[in-house]
Amino acid sequence: MDSKEVIIRICDLNPHVVCSLCAGYFVDATTITECLHTFCKSCIVKYFQTSKKCPMCNLQIHETQPLFNLRLDRTMQDIVAKVVPGILEAEEKRRREFYASRGMAVEKPAQDENENEKPTRETSVKRDYSETKNLYRDDEQVSLCVERYEDGLEENEEETDNNGPATTVGTLSKKYIRCSARMMVVQLQKLLRMKLNIPNEKEVEIVCNEHVIHPFRTMKFIWISEWLGKAPPMVLHYRVHDIS
Repeated sequence: MDSKEVIIRICDLNPHVVCSLCAGYFVDATTITECLHTFCKSCIVKYFQTSKKCPMCNLQIHETQPLFNLRLDRTMQDIVAKVVPGILEAEEKRRREFYASRGMAVEKPAQDENENEKPTRETSVKRDYSETKNLYRDDEQVSLCVERYEDGLEENEEETDNNGPATTVGTLSKKYIRCSARMMVVQLQKLLRMKLNIPNEKEVEIVCNEHVIHPFRTMKFIWISEWLGKAPPMVLHYRVHDIS
């Protein structure tokens, strides 16, 4: 087959490579891990100083430390560099001018300073892996006891429809869970769907102290608002019903 040159107008790509906060092309493209929306690093960091929700989908990111859910998107930045030639050089020039106007020295990346040095065991131990130092395993932990909601259970189990017996929801084989304090209710709902084979046409609700919990509340929020002063584990109940 003869290869044909494909011409794409850059304006058609702009919705995918332009930051919605500054309306400019991505610089140090950074993605929110919870919803996968991308922004300039400086834009989203500044935005999180006044809000803890995604600017595009309004998803609650984290009540206290939203920066933990940001990751540099090098693939997206490489795409921007190819789509907009010279953008990296222009940004580096502006950065140097900014530091020079304030009498500050431009810091060189660590890899540029030591690129001719052979790595040793001592230098490898001191290296800071910024991409992995804030993983969920380093978070504050919460102990949960997840049980089935018992109110009206017998009636629900005996209900039938035209297609045969209604779907019954069992109990978890391991009801005690230890998880990150910033795990959200929506993630617990996904776990229950997977473990108990709950169909998508059914809605899963999480209840604590007879209060239905919003899907985007974290375990820490629930502990503070519903379980403060009580002994662990925090007891959560789940119930399943048709989507209204």
